[in-house]
Amino acid sequence: MCGIVGYVGARSACTVVVDGLRRLEYRGYDSAGVAVVADDEVRVVKRAGKLTNLAKALAELPPADRLRAAASGIGHTRWATHGAPTDRNAHPHASADGRVAVIHNGIIENFARLRDELEAAGVELASDTDSEVVAHLLAAELARTAVPVGVGAGTSGSDGGPGGDAGISGGAGAATVGDGASGAGLVAAMRAVCARLTGAFTLLAVSADEPGLVVGARRNSPLVVGVGAGEYFLASDVAAFIEHTRDAVELGQDQVVAITADGYQVTDFAGAPAPTQRYHVDWDASAAEKGGYDYFMLKEIAEQPKAVADTLRGRLTEAGEITLDEVRLSDQDLRDVDKIFIVACGTAYHAGLVAKYAIEHWTRIPCEVELASEFRYRDPVLDRSTLVVAISQSGETMDTIMALRHAKVQKARVLAISNTNGSTIPRESDAVLYTHAGPEVAVASTKAFLTQLVACYLVGLHLAQVRGIKYADEVGAVVAQLQAMPSKVDEVLATMEPVRELGRSLGSARSVLFIGRHVGYPVALEGALKLKELAYMHAEGFAAGELKHGPIALIDDGTPVICVLPSPRGRAVLHDKMISNIQEVRARGARVVAIAEEGDTAVAPHADHVVYVPRTPTLLAPLVTTVPLQVLAAEIAATRGHDVDQPRNLAKSVTVE
Repeated sequence: MCGIVGYVGARSACTVVVDGLRRLEYRGYDSAGVAVVADDEVRVVKRAGKLTNLAKALAELPPADRLRAAASGIGHTRWATHGAPTDRNAHPHASADGRVAVIHNGIIENFARLRDELEAAGVELASDTDSEVVAHLLAAELARTAVPVGVGAGTSGSDGGPGGDAGISGGAGAATVGDGASGAGLVAAMRAVCARLTGAFTLLAVSADEPGLVVGARRNSPLVVGVGAGEYFLASDVAAFIEHTRDAVELGQDQVVAITADGYQVTDFAGAPAPTQRYHVDWDASAAEKGGYDYFMLKEIAEQPKAVADTLRGRLTEAGEITLDEVRLSDQDLRDVDKIFIVACGTAYHAGLVAKYAIEHWTRIPCEVELASEFRYRDPVLDRSTLVVAISQSGETMDTIMALRHAKVQKARVLAISNTNGSTIPRESDAVLYTHAGPEVAVASTKAFLTQLVACYLVGLHLAQVRGIKYADEVGAVVAQLQAMPSKVDEVLATMEPVRELGRSLGSARSVLFIGRHVGYPVALEGALKLKELAYMHAEGFAAGELKHGPIALIDDGTPVICVLPSPRGRAVLHDKMISNIQEVRARGARVVAIAEEGDTAVAPHADHVVYVPRTPTLLAPLVTTVPLQVLAAEIAATRGHDVDQPRNLAKSVTVE
């Protein structure tokens, strides 16, 4: 969940790393720090709190300080797991002799045993974190194998070569990163230490003895290489280096990478060259900037029409068939599917709940939606005829990765929906449908949710077509309805000023309830989640029919109740029942806010506020009914004085279980 950056090149490593951390601060903002190699020593500066505290400390250094000019370094922005967010627990962590510094994303599950071993050897740990043990283990391994560092065993490839090489690349005539026949050096030490660790980790390390080198390693946690001209980057997300290069290399499981100014080298934990895959990022640095908006979240809400359109682009062939990005399943494999599980967390889980309605309606295949964190622990019944759909914006959500792996062990087929090319979940799945939301910096998900909905619809249509439930013209008709959605989302966005005013008036509310039926129920859950995330207030979503079974006891005089109404045309019976539910809560003093379809005159007499959205087919309605709830949550949070982009205790990419 933490943000990590490494750099080697001709620029100031400190400047590049801090700029990269700014782009990754959504991954963690409990503390931040940098370590650079300067004047034959490792210099560490770190501070608790947001990145501005670190930037201030660095700005106070003398202008001539060599730390500013160092050409290699690493940086970290933290979401705390082990140890409170304090200066002493901030990363980087240094070895006892100060010659090695490490940053870490993830959790080292056997750290207690390793800590005991180090303390028995006389090492005094300076923090409460699990991460610090790695710095001491690296230092011990370097001391154990200390010999002059020679030329490595590999040979360099040419810079800019095609993807899928042996994992060795560099400029012409460049010396490779090596560890010598004796196994000495930071690269070999990293391999040896990783072999002793259990858990999920991405590690970056620098050593005073190898100043032009940054070494990284990954297991169950993201790490990507940025390939520049005479400079190389390591980061947990391409956003960290997108200002400098859009060429990246995806790393596989249990791999070690070393970067110098001349190239990069990738091996497995045993030291064997490992295959890699180059790819080009299709968005630029401006996509990760605020662009004049007060918050990233507001910008990302406004980008939703384009994100939906981009996710739909090119999905329907001339023959009327739905296309996915990568499919390693035959049509017969999909015809054999007799049950579907959707596994996801948080907002992605709510997208899955909407998808259940569409997939079952279109395919007639039973579909269950599971919280990824619970999936493997309840021993679900899976076999070769089960399709598991794993949804994750980052593609690195650890709960979802572990659910996916459990499904694979049980021989189920897995289809991934992700926004991140080359991430773990798409790589380990049998089929992939990428959303094209672009970077989403705000912690509270908005455009990722809408594009996940679109992707789920496409998966459902693809299955229906392959199985012969829907003909090409029927699929084409639904796709045409989907292609009309960006303009409808635009219409919603153009009418949000009254919603903002409403949000400001609700800033002092103690509790807000959300109710809905059919696909409106997951929308109610998502609206409540947004409000909890951003405004730190009690908010709950309910299926409206469940009110009388308990939740109606929560209604007090003035309690805001947000009601997501179905179309009176598409679901007339449910619409009438929702009107009855509204009357029930209003009779108990609720302040009713209705999200209703244009032309719905029946709701106005029973609501204090009505937010109208364009007429939309019932199954696609969440694409428009969700948007006002996003705007409402952001406005309430801002009214209450909270940081809309970086809510407390949360991080964007949850890479620990």
